Amino acid sequence: MNDTALVLGGGGPVGGAWMIGVLAGLAEAGIDPAAAGTVIGTSAGAIYGTRLAFGEDPHELYRRQLADLDRIDMGVSLAQTARFLWAALPTRNPARSIRRLGHAALTANPHPDHDLKDVVRAMLGDLTAWPDRPLRITAIEATTGRVEAFRAGSGLDLVDAVAASCAVPLVWRPVTALGRQWIDGGTRSTGNLQLAVGHRQVLAITPIPSAVGPHPSAQHQAAELRAAGVHTTLVLPDDEARRAMGRDLTANARRPAAARAGHRQGTAVAATLTHIWPTPADRD
Repeated sequence: MNDTALVLGGGGPVGGAWMIGVLAGLAEAGIDPAAAGTVIGTSAGAIYGTRLAFGEDPHELYRRQLADLDRIDMGVSLAQTARFLWAALPTRNPARSIRRLGHAALTANPHPDHDLKDVVRAMLGDLTAWPDRPLRITAIEATTGRVEAFRAGSGLDLVDAVAASCAVPLVWRPVTALGRQWIDGGTRSTGNLQLAVGHRQVLAITPIPSAVGPHPSAQHQAAELRAAGVHTTLVLPDDEARRAMGRDLTANARRPAAARAGHRQGTAVAATLTHIWPTPADRD
């Protein structure tokens, strides 16, 4: 199974709910997304990718979304949104865009009374050590814009890695680890499909097609993987799912509807994966 990769992208609480719905729909239709040889997670995908890597049942994750559990309250203000856009959009140069976002994150002072690591600990529960199976957690170095894929042996603990991947600029403070400061792994690529190079089969579930700014879309990255000979299945929200998700991906009230829309899509996509993706029996 080491030739398969499951790539889970970022998308805030609502995008995460849609993604969980897709995973549950796949599982209900007989496809085991967690049977992938490697799990690659970004932001919300880092949280749920970690939980899948430890064996949590997609059906239970889905039930929790419908029950308004696993709630993350981000409280993004208009001023934070405006400053994020001001940092990301004025340039067509991807490297400059990400450095501007990093600088904005380093000079902001968001959520003085909230600790992102506490949020991550609440989402991960007792999961504090890296799993035995390959898990990659993405983050961006704030000063250089460099993409890092943390893993067991990277020198930092699991909570720090997941928190770094979730540190949305201007919403949460950058996470300090390994002598550097890190921001959300989705700030230059919402899915980071490029990290799946070297696998034969890739299943990428990406709530947001592209990051804000002049960065490659998930569709572009999927096309590059296919050109390299990697069989790549990319799942993005369809029109019905986008309507269910709405524009504010931090609006927890939309999570149940988003999860149901994802479940519908996952069930439909499963038929295309029947002969190429591991099933639950492959893990027994």
